[in-house]
Amino acid sequence: MTPRSPDLSAQDDRTIAAKVENLLARMTLDEKIGQLMQLDGQKIYLDLIRDYHVGSLLHINGSDADAAIQASLETRLGIPVLLADDGIHGHSFWAGATIFPTQLAMACSWDPELLEQVARVTALEMRATGLKWTFSPVLCLARDLRWGRIDETFGEDPLLVGDFALAMIKGYQGKGLADPDGVLATAKHYAGYSETLGGRDASEAEMSRRKLRSTFLPPFERAARGGAMSFMTGYQSIDGVPSTASHWLLTTVLKEEWGFQGILVTDWNNVGHLVNNQKICADFSQAAAVAIKAGNDLMMATPEFFGGCRQAVALGLLAETEIDAVVRRVLGLKFRMGLFKNPGKGQTEKVKSLIGCKEHRAVALRSARESLVLLRNEMVGGRPILPLDPRQPRKLAVVGPNAEAPLAQLGDWSLGSGQMVGPSGPAHPRSATVTVLDGIKNVLPPAWTLTMPEEAELIIAVVGDNLDYTGEFKSTATLELQDGQIELLDDLARLGKPLIGVLINGKPLVLPRTLMEAPALLEAFNPGMEGGTAIAEALFGLLNPSGKLTISFPRHVGQQPVYYNAVRGQHGTRYADLTQEPAFAFGFGLGYSAFSISAPILDQPVIAKDGTVGITVEVANTGSRDGVEVVQVYVEDEVTSATWARRELKTYRRLFLKAGEMTKLRLELDAADLWIINAEGKKVVEPGRFRILVGNSSLDRDLKEAWLTLV
Repeated sequence: MTPRSPDLSAQDDRTIAAKVENLLARMTLDEKIGQLMQLDGQKIYLDLIRDYHVGSLLHINGSDADAAIQASLETRLGIPVLLADDGIHGHSFWAGATIFPTQLAMACSWDPELLEQVARVTALEMRATGLKWTFSPVLCLARDLRWGRIDETFGEDPLLVGDFALAMIKGYQGKGLADPDGVLATAKHYAGYSETLGGRDASEAEMSRRKLRSTFLPPFERAARGGAMSFMTGYQSIDGVPSTASHWLLTTVLKEEWGFQGILVTDWNNVGHLVNNQKICADFSQAAAVAIKAGNDLMMATPEFFGGCRQAVALGLLAETEIDAVVRRVLGLKFRMGLFKNPGKGQTEKVKSLIGCKEHRAVALRSARESLVLLRNEMVGGRPILPLDPRQPRKLAVVGPNAEAPLAQLGDWSLGSGQMVGPSGPAHPRSATVTVLDGIKNVLPPAWTLTMPEEAELIIAVVGDNLDYTGEFKSTATLELQDGQIELLDDLARLGKPLIGVLINGKPLVLPRTLMEAPALLEAFNPGMEGGTAIAEALFGLLNPSGKLTISFPRHVGQQPVYYNAVRGQHGTRYADLTQEPAFAFGFGLGYSAFSISAPILDQPVIAKDGTVGITVEVANTGSRDGVEVVQVYVEDEVTSATWARRELKTYRRLFLKAGEMTKLRLELDAADLWIINAEGKKVVEPGRFRILVGNSSLDRDLKEAWLTLV
């Protein structure tokens, strides 16, 4: 069945359709083509509205957004312009807005409710400045970690990607398309963009349609059926066909098979890439025809599309009726969003009261707290080195390039990362970000002192990467620490003092021995503007870290790609010169509490294809501190008709337990969740035996088993 927008009745549909037809009948060809364009509005938005009749603009906000909306309303037909921007992990390009941890960081919370709240705050702040559309969330799967955009992903698991994406879509869009405080969400980059060659951005993705359906498409299908009203194409090509030109991907699967009723926007100048980069079209008239026939609705950042589309009609490459069909979708969405009644101008009072407000920063702090992953915590002097004991005065040194580096902490897609410099300023105010050094100073016990490493009793080294090594166009050939950080760590290690490592980085790195053998290691990824507070709280025991990795850390760059759910079947289990095991595995994360999870007990050992099995485990906090455990359920299909993943996450539960508390936890698994894609490319559930594994990471040593038979 085709999903319906939850806020529209059949009568509404008919009314909107009539309004669209009335408007369409009065439009010139140029006005129709303009509605299919989304252009960068920085400084020239009035010209674009006048000369191109542009239907959508990006990279403007505030007073510029208001002026652009007003200019669109004063055109001949008064069609409101739809304003969009990259609100990736907060209102990215507004100085002082609430900037959250990156998707990769927040995913480590394993907390969909948190992701929904983050998206809701982002929507409120974007709407206050006149924006109605965000290019988020990212549904790409992390694979080769050399790819520069790993930080934008939720990690390597399709289930988690789908769960977190749906949560953010719900938060962004709120009560529905007409929600005055909501923004249009975008599922991107559709699809397979992250399956790069050598980590090189936008390279040809080597995969079959079966592989797409097995791994990369499931989160997008859930987004399409779950209410996302915008999709964005990827830059890459698959089997010789760029995503922007793939009728199968954009129309057959997305619009016909999944019933997607929203709009599909290309990524930046994807139509231009067909001519200038991928070179499958000789000119822009051909590119315009290819893009429209494939199923694209809005062409981002390709001003040449205007003339190319006109020429395509003149040459007979496109019929005007084909353009009309796309214009109907764009206008229909604008009516459904209520833009003709409320075009979405900014709200000055809300800018003052909402953006970066105390309540929103509290959500950012919660996000940073839940995102922290404790990777190591060894015994020093008869006790784990963390948390630091405030009752034992120490001389402490805080060193490293990321100890006081706001931009590295905020990460990509924030003011200062290069994508936009708007009227609100070139960077976020320094005072808006709590760095690691700021955070430590704020919680440092009275008898403790900060000093230099030659004098300190304890050293905290804050290392990782920066925006030179992560982001779009920033893929790397290696994964090692750069800019002398390895040498710095070696020098610190030679001092013979306890070393605590703190990582602020856009993606997993190959860590040097000094960090792999350090008494403690805390992963923060890009923790956002409140990251320094959360890190300091964790170091001094005001916070019990609870994050779990959603991505695997390699031991060497030559392991790429390394992920827990790889397809089984190879010679041996290791390289001749190196293990294939990750340095830190998917699902792994320590804390200051200890938890035990019993062997799973199934409600029944045999179920039918339409059945459900209950899985019960006892979970106990055996430590002396309250804490959070993430109970993870994996499934291994014993025999499959086509090669399949060795192990897959199927469900999970984030669980808070007080010290000494024990509870019985029941989770459910539907037989329908035990699907594979067979050799014919069909989604099937096959009878047989399944190994049910429950624990607190994807590693064998952390899992206990039960067996289920499907008949």
